[in-house]
Amino acid sequence: MCWFLNWAGALCLDWHRVRIGELARFKFTVEQTPTVHGRLRVGKSVNAVLIAVCEFLRFCASRGFVSADVIAGLSQLKYLAYAPNGFHEGESGQFRMIRSRVLKAPEVEIPPKTITPEQFSSAMTAARTERDRFLVLLLVRSGLRIGEALGLHREDMHLLPTSMHLGCTHAGPHVHVVPRQNNPNSARVKGGRARIVPVEHEVVLQYREYLLERDQIPAATDCDLVLVNLTGPNAGAPMSYSNAKQIVERIGNRCGFRLRPHMLWHTAGTAWTRSGTDIDVVQALLGHASRASTAIYQHPDPPGSARRGRAGGRVSAQRSRPHRDSCSRPEGGKAGSNG
Repeated sequence: MCWFLNWAGALCLDWHRVRIGELARFKFTVEQTPTVHGRLRVGKSVNAVLIAVCEFLRFCASRGFVSADVIAGLSQLKYLAYAPNGFHEGESGQFRMIRSRVLKAPEVEIPPKTITPEQFSSAMTAARTERDRFLVLLLVRSGLRIGEALGLHREDMHLLPTSMHLGCTHAGPHVHVVPRQNNPNSARVKGGRARIVPVEHEVVLQYREYLLERDQIPAATDCDLVLVNLTGPNAGAPMSYSNAKQIVERIGNRCGFRLRPHMLWHTAGTAWTRSGTDIDVVQALLGHASRASTAIYQHPDPPGSARRGRAGGRVSAQRSRPHRDSCSRPEGGKAGSNG
């Protein structure tokens, strides 16, 4: 809102009497103004700004600060040609006439950037420590976000065929994604939703290799978090997001391609979707609150390319449907890792 009000003030416009033509100029300004990263905003970001401005004007109109004529110009009648499933159009189709936004930018769905199996193999080879290989493998095979991986505690790693001795009823190797507000590295679980994610035997084996490396750091003994620094003055301390991001980027630089932590997460979601895993299972595995967020992984292959396998995990829909908090922790103590 500050952007809109400052823009109107700089042009000596009275925002109380703003017209649709002037709002169109503001839309153009939003589209052509680069972000702090030097990139132009995509249609979804432009529309988010425009919706906020329009709702602000509607609120002001309800309080008498903006005339009704201004609000009337923000939308127009439109015939709904393609109704969603379950839509009731009325006895004479009167509900197909809806009010549509006048100001909106086109939203082009861009497939998320992923890595190929060859790039994944190169990244695993280019990783210089067992920890780095475990981090890359965990993100690609389990679909954890980088913040969720950095927030894993050793007690969250249930990597034996059964964890009944820990009070966990979930079968098979898995990790618990637990929202915590007091992680020393400020790692957070997006949305604050706990879930259980199955992991493959390959991840279990790599975790064992990493633990052998981790045990060589005396200061890491007292650290509850899984991923720690291996060298330097902060050896044994939990890894920060900036450190993990730099490690992944350096691996990509050594391989000769751009690599970011989020690309590994997207690779997992794309691989599961293309392997035929149910969309609701993929949604639960990735921790999405809305199925619309998961739908981006149903994008088609690039033109002219054959359907290729991705580097992500091979997930069985029957075996891997995540459970929501099916693990009970022992009272007064940690569940402990069985990895």
